[in-house]
Parts: sequence; C-alpha cells; structure tokens
Amino acid sequence: MEFVSEYSVAVSAVGVMALLLLIQVLVVDVVGLRSRHMPGSSIEANHDDLLFRVTRTVANSNESVAVFILAVLFCILSGASPDYSGYAAAGYVAARVAYAACYYSNLQTLRSVVFGLSLLFLAALIAVGALA
Repeated sequence: MEFVSEYSVAVSAVGVMALLLLIQVLVVDVVGLRSRHMPGSSIEANHDDLLFRVTRTVANSNESVAVFILAVLFCILSGASPDYSGYAAAGYVAARVAYAACYYSNLQTLRSVVFGLSLLFLAALIAVGALA
C-alpha cells in the first residue's frame, strides 16, 4: 500500500466524503422522523420544507460521488501528482460540505455557486489524472 500512501490526502478525502454521506443520511432520517413523514411516501417539491431540502442534498451527493471516486482512482492509477490530486479531492469534499450547509439553510444562490465549485474540483481531478 506504499503506492497509495503517497495519495493519503486524496484517499482521506474519499473517507471524509463517505462520512459526509452517512451524516446526510442520518439527517434525513432524523428530519423525517421529526416531521412524522411516512417512509416510502413521496415528498412534495418545496424548498421551504426542510425535509425536501435534506432529501435533495443526499440525492445530489449521490449523483456526483461516483464521479469523485472514479476521478480519485484515475489519479492514483495514472500516477498523477499526489499533491494536486489531494488538493482537488479536498476541494471537492469541502465544496460538498458547504453545499449541504447551504441547502440545509435554504441559501439558494450560494448553494448553486458552491455546487459549481464542486464540479470544477471534479474537472480538476480528471484533468490532473489526464495530464499524468
């Protein structure tokens, strides 16, 4: 595992992203229980509803996490710069944390900006891997 240890920042970012997803799922469960939401029933699309926002946060994270994991693996397997891979991976995770906070707080414009940043970090990861 010495090869992977060079990428400790990027690998740690994957672990932090896993923790973030777990926290997001737990937040949905708690908010759903507190709002007495019937599991399996649909949730009305309403940005004023916290349950809708926390559910969308998890869904949005699920939509991009596979790209993140594949991009980190691409960087590691292509022998890309461990530093740049780590910076981009950590940036993506930080943007996802900020995204969740903005979505929970219903800060729609800032949420969109932070989402765009997370996409830029994904593109950076792919570019770092491709340039290796």
